[in-house]
Amino acid sequence: MARTDSTGSTWRYRWARRQNERRRRLFRSAEGAWRRRDEELRRLRTLAEQCHGSAAAGAGLPLELGPDEIVLRVVPAARLVEVRHIAVLPAPELTVGEAPRRMHRRLPEGVRATDAGIAVITNRRLVLLGGRGRRDWAYGRITGLAHDPQAPVTLIQVLDRRRTSGVLLPADAAAEFRFLLTLAFADAIEQREAVIAQLDELIAEHAKARPCRPGIATPAQARLSALLPGGRRTVVVAVALAVLVPLALANSGPSGPTGRERAVAAPPAPAATSKAPRLSGSPPARRASPTPQGRCGAPVNPMGYDFCAGERIRKPDPEVCEHFDCVPGFWQGRGHLVQCANGKISLAGGSPKACGLHGGVRRTVFT
Repeated sequence: MARTDSTGSTWRYRWARRQNERRRRLFRSAEGAWRRRDEELRRLRTLAEQCHGSAAAGAGLPLELGPDEIVLRVVPAARLVEVRHIAVLPAPELTVGEAPRRMHRRLPEGVRATDAGIAVITNRRLVLLGGRGRRDWAYGRITGLAHDPQAPVTLIQVLDRRRTSGVLLPADAAAEFRFLLTLAFADAIEQREAVIAQLDELIAEHAKARPCRPGIATPAQARLSALLPGGRRTVVVAVALAVLVPLALANSGPSGPTGRERAVAAPPAPAATSKAPRLSGSPPARRASPTPQGRCGAPVNPMGYDFCAGERIRKPDPEVCEHFDCVPGFWQGRGHLVQCANGKISLAGGSPKACGLHGGVRRTVFT
């Protein structure tokens, strides 16, 4: 026998079950992404602390190491690339990259591959052992370094070489290669501790962004709008049409008279030379009420929130999520209301991680 509430209906239970399944699905997705990033940061932290390399790691390679030079990593299937035009690269930094993105193998425009071989990262230089020879990039002579965000290409400029060159790596090895290159450059200037401190800070910040388990929806929270196809959006569209259509009809003036109507119309009365006095007791003429201002795409809501202009909202109305589509864990935000790229709203405006799982910040919500 189907469960019913005090009114004898079962749709409220179906609504609560669907809501809970949706909330669990979104939570599992967000928590999975959070855990993967957390594991990656902790792995890099361990690598930064324990990866010191050794001279024996370069055994068997046609590479003569200098005094106190050790090999941190050997990456096979690397290719030498050169830039056709003159480029100015930013100075190298000890910055740990963001979460790795999916990269394609296609070379950036203006970059061509000229050789293939093995990339070797030491604590003094980056070396490419190719079929046509060897290419060295000594850390002490590097003036510019850039990692392409879309392709596994790292470009390097050095003092004694006019043309910019670099390496193209397998896509699955690019993220670790870039981190180890940053670590090796930090070793060269005795700043490895700065990289470790930066990783500790990233881990602490990421721990604060852990998704919260969603609350459980109960049948009592179901609204009648859930019975309509499309739910709350259908109600919003219906209300908007009910408001805008009469206004449009009221604002559209009567059509001009046809030729036959003009022919039989009575001649106009002579214009009065003075204003006719208003009869005592007659109500004053009413002005037409102005049309309501647009909300710049925001849904109809009793709070008056819109996307146009005004004041930022740091303490939203408790029923804001009944009129807007809120992100999971909305009330854990510590900022102002913003709309994400996928249409959801978040209370983390002002934070660099606002709408991180929803395409980034699109615009601010105002009151």
